Amino acid sequence: MKKLIVCLIFIAVFFFQNNNLFAQQFKALLITKTQGWHHESINDGVTALKEMAKRNFFEIQWHQDATKITDKYLESFQVIIFLNTTGSIFSDDEKKAIERFIQSGKGFVGIHSASDTEYGWEWYTKLVGRMFHIHPVIQTAKLKLIDQTFIGMHGFSEGQIWTDEWYEFEVEKSKNLHYILAVDESSYNPMVEWTEKKLKGQGMGNFHPIAWYHEFDGGRSFYTALGHLPAEYNDQTFLNHIYGGIFWAATGKK
Repeated sequence: MKKLIVCLIFIAVFFFQNNNLFAQQFKALLITKTQGWHHESINDGVTALKEMAKRNFFEIQWHQDATKITDKYLESFQVIIFLNTTGSIFSDDEKKAIERFIQSGKGFVGIHSASDTEYGWEWYTKLVGRMFHIHPVIQTAKLKLIDQTFIGMHGFSEGQIWTDEWYEFEVEKSKNLHYILAVDESSYNPMVEWTEKKLKGQGMGNFHPIAWYHEFDGGRSFYTALGHLPAEYNDQTFLNHIYGGIFWAATGKK
């Protein structure tokens, strides 16, 4: 009996001291809150990211509107993911908590309309890197590969056709953006006019980036403009692209 007790204690101590062997790689907070346009693809994206977390052994927690963002709430996460968020969605206290989260050396991932979020929060616009201006109707276009060395680019090829909502962006908010993917404007029609908002779009010319990453304010930020359509969240190339950004933002590993 004494030997059994000693054995059980030994096993308990072993598992306690080595619980990191069974811990998941990192923990991600997924935010899908919207104030304005609500993308049809959000539910598809949430489902896909939950499956991605299972497949790649990381933990993901989905946040909509119920939980208040605080330093205490954020401390267990390594990366925040904004999936098709829109509008002004955070209080001033929540914004400060997110700023401190990044400043502590952690990561951010923005998908599609994350660049159509919180225009009045200057720090956030710099975190994203560029903000959405306008888009034409959904069209098929050709992709341009800028940096194939970044993780998350596996599966893309030069001139590959892709159907999406092609965002035209405002000027750079940060100067150290590392661009990895662009769209060929000669392969689609970028001209658009929104009369009700008095906005026009003529494209961005020969260089029209749609995905990039950079280090910012002590942390890391990855953004991709892909991800408008629900079907994209069943596309393995797109999911690899997102996971590459999540993994780098969470760990800093390329």
